[in-house]
Amino acid sequence: MALKLRLTRMGSKKRPFYRIVAINSETRRDGRPLEFLGHYNPMVEPEEIKIDSEKVKMWLERGAQPSNTVRSLLKKAGI
Repeated sequence: MALKLRLTRMGSKKRPFYRIVAINSETRRDGRPLEFLGHYNPMVEPEEIKIDSEKVKMWLERGAQPSNTVRSLLKKAGI
């Protein structure tokens, strides 16, 4: 089972809000995640990024690969 850390879209039309989740790579974008790791809100100024670093580190140790977008968000958050 290939694990990914990626974004799942929430919010309404033209007001996106994203959750950072650990999910099987074969699951659809908005499918059921294994665990919620944080959220990202690009619609506020400054952008809101909240990530549970302990959970992220645990999933990375288990072999989960972050998507490019999640990788950049982790860098912005200092993880």
